[in-house]
Amino acid sequence: MTATLRVDLDDPTPPYEQLRRQLVGMIAAGDLRVGDRLPPLRQLAGDLGLAVGTVARSYRELEAAGLVTSRRGGGTRVAATPTPPDGSGTLGEEARHFAHRAASLGVGLEDAVRALRDAWS
Repeated sequence: MTATLRVDLDDPTPPYEQLRRQLVGMIAAGDLRVGDRLPPLRQLAGDLGLAVGTVARSYRELEAAGLVTSRRGGGTRVAATPTPPDGSGTLGEEARHFAHRAASLGVGLEDAVRALRDAWS
């Protein structure tokens, strides 16, 4: 997996955010599936030439968003995203998928909203 992750140090976007966006995109696209284990912090940091704290911040933000779960000894794994049994979560899930995909492409919120408005018309 680390072969597909890249951090551009010339990009003004902080490295932790570049990594977070790419992982969100991989989860949204299904490249990373529920239960898949992310690389250990030290390994990914070494592979990408980043500080361990930078990778840890990316993982913490993914965990705060409910996309991954971390457990000592069990590593960090892609979390299951439950959908309410009545189906009311469907639109929310689709919106999250759109947001994650747009972010992984580097699209900002205003441009994503504009694209949605254009599609709605």
